[in-house]
Amino acid sequence: MKVIIERSCGMDVHKDSITACIITPEGKEIQTFSTKTVFLLKLIDWIKEQGCTHVAMESTGVFWKPIVNLLEAESIEFLVVNATHMKAVPGRKTDVKDAEWIAELLRHGLLTASYIPNRNQRELRELVRYRRSIIEERARQHNRIQKVLEGANIKLSSVVSDILGVSSRDMLHAIADGEEDPEKLASFARRSMKRKKDELELALRGYVNPHQRLMIKTILNHIEFLNEQVEKLDREVSQRVISFQEDVERLDSIPGIATRMAEQILSEIGTDIEKQFPSAAHLCSWAGLVPGHNESAGKRKSSKTKKGNKYLKSALTEAAHSVRGSKNYLGALYRRTAARKGKKRAAIAVAHAMLRISYYLLTRKEMYVDLGEDYFEKQKQQFIVRHSVQRLEKLGYTVTITEAS
Repeated sequence: MKVIIERSCGMDVHKDSITACIITPEGKEIQTFSTKTVFLLKLIDWIKEQGCTHVAMESTGVFWKPIVNLLEAESIEFLVVNATHMKAVPGRKTDVKDAEWIAELLRHGLLTASYIPNRNQRELRELVRYRRSIIEERARQHNRIQKVLEGANIKLSSVVSDILGVSSRDMLHAIADGEEDPEKLASFARRSMKRKKDELELALRGYVNPHQRLMIKTILNHIEFLNEQVEKLDREVSQRVISFQEDVERLDSIPGIATRMAEQILSEIGTDIEKQFPSAAHLCSWAGLVPGHNESAGKRKSSKTKKGNKYLKSALTEAAHSVRGSKNYLGALYRRTAARKGKKRAAIAVAHAMLRISYYLLTRKEMYVDLGEDYFEKQKQQFIVRHSVQRLEKLGYTVTITEAS
């Protein structure tokens, strides 16, 4: 095979060690380094001494990140590659063989790099992903406090829509502090909740044990702490996306996508998406929102969606479920697909549509314009008219269509 890169380096990266193989016209050299910063700097110096221009490694967990940061600072070309794309010959599995194999593939130009965004976007991505994990943890705490209340036979959720709303939170704090009188607890109701005072008194009559009061108090304190952390991260993320606020507003105009979701999409795909993704189809494939392609001997096998960016895929799927009752194009698409294929496939179809729309809005610098809830009905109507005209013309008639006034 033709040599594309004369001086290439392949790395097999682990948590505590890195095996690196450099192949040059003079020969092959292999060394092993610790992953501590001091030794990583020695690795970079060794790569520079050998005149190596390109470095490739597997995308193993998060262990590649410190190496990429150093290579980026030294302006050395690097490729972080999906491990499944470069499986070595079976039966020859060692760290040294892996490093040699990666270096050989890189030298002959047979590796395709994974999408690694620039430093600023990587930092934004880490913040947004961490914020999402905290929000998910907060949701788990909401479910946990509901379980504790059920164990105490407190049926608050049967009366109120949000057990952690302002009124409900005051009631829960009072329960945690030892209050048992249902009438006093119901008196914390505010505004429209006051109309349900009689129902609240019945729902708040239970048997709360001391350990359950302690659990309620601990969970409420934890939720308040998580709320503070989410607010801090919101401020930091807002500050970092201020330079492309217009893109956030464009994505925010799509039904089902709010500001936080727009920030997450931008943190995952970046703003200069045409450079990385030539078309909307490429972007959807990268996110794992397209059917798999598995055919053998003329038979189509399982077409389940491929693996992709799990953070982006899960966020868009969540947004897709939120529009199922909306009076717009995406809501109509969800209901139409769910009727034929079920809710899960409908969510993937709508998530796919949302990502395609996002691609076109960001590349064309436009705001979202909805096609309307009756879009599919109009398409069907046009098909019926066109099909009927064709059949009549085949029978020898001349057809003129005039819309009824």
